Amino acid sequence: MNFEIIPPITGKDCFAKMSAIRDLKRLKRAYGGTNWKKCKGFCNVRIEQGIYYAEVHWYECHGIGAVEYKIKRFLE
Repeated sequence: MNFEIIPPITGKDCFAKMSAIRDLKRLKRAYGGTNWKKCKGFCNVRIEQGIYYAEVHWYECHGIGAVEYKIKRFLE
């Protein structure tokens, strides 16, 4: 699903770090970096049908930034 995040992302929480991330090997191979975290937050997202408030998850690493945003659930 293609979507656009409409800032700001609120309620940011990093809930998994390093060895707790199942995709750690793939992330290191694809993007580099060593200190990966899996995070979640809430924001408005724009999809084809309109704008919705949603919970989103992503990975982030110092020096690389946030990658691979995913919509986990719509809240409205």
